Order: sequence, then structure tokens, then C-alpha cells
Amino acid sequence: MIVCSCQRVSDSDIREAIAWMRAADPYTLITPGKIYRALGKSAECGGCVRLFVEKMRADDNLAVPVELRNLRRRPRPVSAEEG
Repeated sequence: MIVCSCQRVSDSDIREAIAWMRAADPYTLITPGKIYRALGKSAECGGCVRLFVEKMRADDNLAVPVELRNLRRRPRPVSAEEG
């Protein structure tokens, strides 16, 4: 399915780019801009953004790695200065 008509980016292109980026660096933050750059393209009109992000979110590889989830919820250790 074509997601971005301007640059002819398909949903499979998006999945492949996400898989490639996740394999290269499991902790990388994946954004639409990074996907376009990985494909050697750039966004033009922006009309595809909602569908583009929807297709990104549908990919299991986009998920935050388990060890990085809930980092904000962990209690922050008290330093000696605060103590």
C-alpha cells in the first residue's frame, strides 16, 4: 500500500526501514524523518503524515525496548546533597 504518494513510500518500505534501524541500534528513537532519510527520500507536502505515523505505530519493532520502558516511573535515588 502506498502511504506517501509524493515520494512513493509504501507500508512495506516503512516496515523495512524500521527493522533496519532497530537492528542497527535497538535503542534509537525512530521518527518519520529518520525513516524518510533511511529510504533516501524527504517528505514533501505532509499530507501522508497521519497515515505514515499510523503505519509506523502498527509495527511491533517500533515499540520502546523493554529495558527502557517506565524509566520515568522509577524512584529517583536521593543524592547526598539532597539527603
